Amino acid sequence: MTEAPSPAAAAAERWRDPALPAADRIADLLSRMTPEEKAGQLAGFWAMPAEPGEPVAPMEDDSNESAPALDELLPHGLGQFTRVFGTAPVTAAEGAARLRDLQRRVAEANRFGIPAIAHEECLNGFMTWGATVFPSPPAWGATFDPGLVGEMAAAIGASMRAAGVHQGLAPVLDVVRDARWGRTEECIGEDPQLVAVLGTAYVRGLERSGVAATPKHFAGYSASRAARNMAPAPIGPRELADVILEPFVMALRDGGARSIMHSYTDVDGVPAAADARLLTDLLRGELGFTGAVVSDYFGISFLESRHRVAGSRGEAGALALRAGIDVELPTVRCFGEPLLELVRRGDVPEELLDRAAARVLALKAGLGLLDGPPDPAGPDPAGLDFDPPEHRALARRLAEESVVLLANDGTLPLAPAARVALTGPLADDTAGMLGCYTFPAHVGRHRPDLPLGVDVPTLADALRGELPDVAVAPSADVLVTEDDIAAAAAAARDADVAVVALGDRAGLFGRGTSGEGCDAETLAPPGRQRDLAEAVLATGTPTVIVLLSGRPYAIEDLADRAAAVVQAFLPGQEGAGAVAGVLTGRVEPSGRMPISVPRRASGPPVTYLRSKMDGPHDWSAVSPAPLFPFGHGLTWTRFAYTDLRVDERAPTDGSLTVEAVVRNVGDRPGTEVVQLYLADPVASVVRPSRLLAGWARVRLEPGDAARVAFTVHADRTSFTGPDLRRIVEPGAIEVMVGGSSEDLPLRGACTLDGPVRVLGADRVLDVPAEVTPL
Repeated sequence: MTEAPSPAAAAAERWRDPALPAADRIADLLSRMTPEEKAGQLAGFWAMPAEPGEPVAPMEDDSNESAPALDELLPHGLGQFTRVFGTAPVTAAEGAARLRDLQRRVAEANRFGIPAIAHEECLNGFMTWGATVFPSPPAWGATFDPGLVGEMAAAIGASMRAAGVHQGLAPVLDVVRDARWGRTEECIGEDPQLVAVLGTAYVRGLERSGVAATPKHFAGYSASRAARNMAPAPIGPRELADVILEPFVMALRDGGARSIMHSYTDVDGVPAAADARLLTDLLRGELGFTGAVVSDYFGISFLESRHRVAGSRGEAGALALRAGIDVELPTVRCFGEPLLELVRRGDVPEELLDRAAARVLALKAGLGLLDGPPDPAGPDPAGLDFDPPEHRALARRLAEESVVLLANDGTLPLAPAARVALTGPLADDTAGMLGCYTFPAHVGRHRPDLPLGVDVPTLADALRGELPDVAVAPSADVLVTEDDIAAAAAAARDADVAVVALGDRAGLFGRGTSGEGCDAETLAPPGRQRDLAEAVLATGTPTVIVLLSGRPYAIEDLADRAAAVVQAFLPGQEGAGAVAGVLTGRVEPSGRMPISVPRRASGPPVTYLRSKMDGPHDWSAVSPAPLFPFGHGLTWTRFAYTDLRVDERAPTDGSLTVEAVVRNVGDRPGTEVVQLYLADPVASVVRPSRLLAGWARVRLEPGDAARVAFTVHADRTSFTGPDLRRIVEPGAIEVMVGGSSEDLPLRGACTLDGPVRVLGADRVLDVPAEVTPL
C-alpha cells in the first residue's frame, strides 16, 4: 500500500492544487512520473471478463495469451476499468461495491493515489442488469426529436454517475450506407444531419450528467465493403468528409464530447487505429478535439493480427500511439510492456507517452479524479435504482414517438370489438424490443436462467391489455418453421384482422439476425418470415404487418397486399405498449423513417442521399428507388402545405429564410414533421439530388395551421470542393419543403451572391426552425 504524502510534501506537489489550471497540474504531475507510470495511465483493465467459454466476441484478441493481472498493473497506476457493471449480472449494490473496492485498490497502490476512469456501454441505456432499456438509435432517429433524445441521455448518465461510472461508450455516429450491415440497429439513420443533430443531443445529455461521452466509430466503419463488419471501407475523401465525418464535427464542437473511439475499418488500406492523418491531423488539427482517443476493444491488437500492418504487439502499440490513440481497451496488451520496451530502446519517443498520458490525465482532472481519493463510502448502494419510474416514462415517450406508420388502408386503428389474431415470430417474444447492446441480449442471452432484470412486455401482453379479443399464435423460432406457418394461417382464418409481427432477434457475431457481426446477405426478412406473412395474406383476412427490427426489410410484395404496415426499431422495454397503442389508436403515430425501406431484398443499397446518376434512370435496369422513402410516415390525419416564402438572394457569407405554412386538413389531431431539403443544381463536384437541411415537429388540431420558418446559413450549402477544401459556391440553391424526401409539394430557389468561400472550423452547422401558430 502506498502511503499518503505528508501535508508539507503534498503542498509542494502543485498538481494536487485544484485551484491551478489543469494544464499546469498535469505538467507538474508528468514531470514526476516514470515511463511505467505514464504507460499505466494508457492501460485499460477488464475487471470482470466473461466466463470461460462465453466470449463477447469470437477470438476477441486473436491470441491465447493471458491478460496481465490487476496486481501487476496497480503499482504503476491504471487508466480505465472496463465494464464492471456490464459484463456479468450484478445488482446495483453489488456493482457499486465491486467498483468501490477496485478503485480503492488502484488509489492505494500507486504513488499518486489516482483512481481509474470506469467506463460502460450505454447505447440503449446503462448496460447493466436491472437498468431501464431505452429504444435503439434508429428509433431515436424516427422521432426527429433531439430534445427527447437529450433527456434520455441525461437520465442514462445520471444512473451511471450515481454508480461511480465516469465514461459512456456512446453514441454511435456512423451514417448508414447499406442496411445489410448488422450494426445498422446501433445507428441513428442514413442522413448525416439527422445523425449529427440527434447524436449531438445525446452527447450533450450525457455530458450534462457528468459522464464523458464517447462518439464512435471514427471513421468510416458503416461504409464497409458489402456491409460486412470490419471490412475495408471503399470510400473517397469527399464522401468521408461530407457524409461520414459530419456528425462527429457537430458532436465534438457543439456537443462537447470529451472522448472518442476509433473505427475497426481501414480506408484505402490504412487502418483507423494507425492513421495519424485521421486521429491527429484531422481530429485534433482541423476539428480541434482536445479529449482522449480510446481504442475500440482489441483494436490495437488487430493492427498485428488482422490488418497485418504490425509485426508484434509492441509495433502495434507504437503505430497506435503515434497515430493518436491514448487508451488501450478493454485490457492492456500492446500499450504495456511491449510498448515500454520500445521506449526504453529509444525506438518510440517518450514524448509520445507524455502526450497520451497528458490527455488521459486531463480527462481525469475534468472528472474530478485528480482531487484526492474517491469518497471512502462510494456511491450509496442502498439508494441506487437503475430503473426508476421516471426513466420508464421517458422510455415510453421515446418509444411512442418512434413508431412509424408506413401504410394504412383504414384498417388501423383496430376496431375495439375486432377479433384479432396476433401471429409471427415476434408476437409473444421480448426479443423484438431489445437491441444487441441491451444487457438481456448482450450478456443475458448466454444465461437462459437469468431473469431479464426489468419488465419487458411482449406485443401479445400489450395488445391483450388494449383489446378484449386477441388470439395469439406465436412462432416457435425467429426463423420460422413449417408448423409456425400453418398455425399462423389457421389463426388468421378465424379472425377479423390478423397482425403479423416480423423482425429480429438481436445478438452478436452470428448469434442473432441483427446486431454487431450479424450482417445480412440480403434485406429479406429473416428465415421463412416472408412465407409466414404470405400464408396469412392468402387467407384473405385483412392483415397488418408489424416490423420489430434493427434494420428496414424489403417487403414490397407483402406491403402491396397488407392492410397496414407498422415499423418499430427495437423500441425498448416500453416498446410493446407503444406499438399496441398505435394499433388501437391510443397512441398517435408520429415517427418518420430515418432509413429508406428498400423495394427488393437483393437490390442495390437504398439511401435517399444519392446523385442524379446514382438514382433511378433509364440507362440501368436496376433501380435504387425505395418502397418507403427517408422521412416518410403517416398519421391519423392529413396535412397540406402552402405559402412558401424564400429569400430570392442571399450572400455566400449570410443566411436565407425559408417559410412555409402547414395545416391539419383532417378530422383528428396529429403531428407533422416538416422537412426542409436543399439541392445544388450546378456545382463544381457531383452533389446529391437533395439534402435534409432542417426540420420541425409540429402538432396541430384539426383545421389548425402553423408557419414554420427556417434560418439557413449559406454554410449549410457547403461541400468538399475539387481541391478537398470545404467551400460555399455562389449560384442557385433549390429549396424543397414537405413531409418526406419524396413528398415535397413546395419548391423554390434562392441565389447565393458573392465569392467562393473557404470555410474553417467555425462554420455554421445547424438550421434553427421557429414554429408560429396561425
